[in-house]
Amino acid sequence: MIQRAVLRDYLLSRPEATEDFPFGPAVAVFKIRGRMFATLGDYRGVDATNLKCDLGEAQALRDIFSGVLPGYHMNKKHWNTVLLDGSVPDFEIERMADRSYGLVVTGLRKAERQSLELAYGEENLYR
Repeated sequence: MIQRAVLRDYLLSRPEATEDFPFGPAVAVFKIRGRMFATLGDYRGVDATNLKCDLGEAQALRDIFSGVLPGYHMNKKHWNTVLLDGSVPDFEIERMADRSYGLVVTGLRKAERQSLELAYGEENLYR
């Protein structure tokens, strides 16, 4: 079961990822170039993360894993809340985090996206 501190370190290991606390100290927000790609807090007393998803993938993940829920306080079509309770394998949480990061990078302005691609390589941005 992935621990909150381990996931925090993983999220911050992504190129140019930053951590902020715009909603108070209980919820960490992770951004790339000012755009959110993840949160880390709790959901009903359980450590949880919110991650961006493709429309079709968001529902599929909810159907597969009991610990994947519609995004709490987020657009439920594009965000999932993932409980860090052991119900979702660690490698799958990391894959979802990577996908969330890549989706946000894809949505950046062309010049920002291209500068990231040149600096870090597409394989490091879109895992």
